[in-house]
Amino acid sequence: MSNLQLHFNGNFPFKKIEIRRILQAATEENGLNDSLENLMARTSLGNAKVGRIKSWATRAGLIQNHRPTPEGEMIWRIDPDLESDITDWLMHFYLSFGDKGLQKLADSPAAWGGWPYLVYVFLPEHPTFTATEFIEQADSVFKEDYQVIARRVKFIFRAYTEPQALAACKFLVLENSQYRVGYSRLPNSYLLGYFLAKLWERDFQSEGSVLTESILNQKMGLAPVLGINPETLQGELNSLEAYGIIEQRRAVPPFQIIPRWDNPLVLLEKAYEYHR
Repeated sequence: MSNLQLHFNGNFPFKKIEIRRILQAATEENGLNDSLENLMARTSLGNAKVGRIKSWATRAGLIQNHRPTPEGEMIWRIDPDLESDITDWLMHFYLSFGDKGLQKLADSPAAWGGWPYLVYVFLPEHPTFTATEFIEQADSVFKEDYQVIARRVKFIFRAYTEPQALAACKFLVLENSQYRVGYSRLPNSYLLGYFLAKLWERDFQSEGSVLTESILNQKMGLAPVLGINPETLQGELNSLEAYGIIEQRRAVPPFQIIPRWDNPLVLLEKAYEYHR
């Protein structure tokens, strides 16, 4: 059985206003490689909270090694208040991998903890569910007992449903005590292209072309992280082709996808420009 890996935040929920403070501190001269007392003063976060919010920001793809990631630097320049849906989707993308980011994949998403298990295993099979139903399923997968799982997974659900977090994405919505996936406000084609480019680096780095089927059904890939099925993803790939991000060869099977981007970060910056 796997570990849940959801104790990183203590009991502090995902709040963009607090993550912004950590990101700002990371951009300053000393970054986050500073004494606890100084970090508390610079971020206005309490003793118990500084490290926990840093963990949120790290898992959300904004911080690495006490400094902003390239994505974090871009966000601080373009969207310092973390108000854009593009930023929300980017943070969801990285949070969905737990603390492993874009490492080589494990045999099972559950090996990376409760968040990857929810996004890549549970949701594709349960588009509508209650919290109790998810906890009961997770109880058979993770080592922690039922009550611990129930306490910890609520922070995932809150991250997707609270306005101060990622609710604008509508990746996961709550209605009448039931959660639903599949009704999200999908990001624009440039951000989808960024996601595809990063997943391509992870799984197909040396490949000049990949079978379309491999993208549509990629393990821990684009379809589940967007909360859509492979058929819907094909429509999004068509849009990526229209923007010149990919080329699709579909005259004769097996169909293939050819990347036409040079740098994923260029796609991310265009996602913000297109969104304005």
